[in-house]
Amino acid sequence: MVSLQTPVCEFGRPAIDFALPGVDGKVWTLEDCKGEKGLLVMFICNHCPYVKAILQRLVRDTRELRALGVNAVAIMSNDPRQYEEDSFENMQKIARENDFPFPYLLDESQQVAKAYGAVCTPDFFGYNADLQLQYRGRLDASRKEAAPEDARRDLFEAMRQVAETGKGPEEQIPGMGCSIKWIDE
Repeated sequence: MVSLQTPVCEFGRPAIDFALPGVDGKVWTLEDCKGEKGLLVMFICNHCPYVKAILQRLVRDTRELRALGVNAVAIMSNDPRQYEEDSFENMQKIARENDFPFPYLLDESQQVAKAYGAVCTPDFFGYNADLQLQYRGRLDASRKEAAPEDARRDLFEAMRQVAETGKGPEEQIPGMGCSIKWIDE
């Protein structure tokens, strides 16, 4: 397992459209996912210890962001042949067990992850109401273990600022996670 850090935020970079199947049987597009005040595009998977460590916080924060007009979408781009835990059936199970308040989509061709420049799981892309990138940082200080309960909620606070002002914070701490499992690697 390779741990990677996310690149610095490219402020203003436009969100890229997609049409991907969700665990709910629907095909979702960027337009379907966006919220009135913004959109959080998250690249996650089922097997990664970094994702497992934050999953409950991620569900909590996306619920609270939705109340502020910021929707979220999770995209799984790993090659499930390398990790059975990342299969579509297991995606459905994880979404159901954790009561995901966002669509969970399969990027089987990995073209969406490549278009966004996603490098790891989790990898967060926070957009404003105009779907311009404003945040590319971590959820909080968690790594393979959850951070203390009172840890600063970096992603939540950044996206609240985006909802209120349309702009993300100038200072952002990169996210860290497992490398995306690319096909034929």
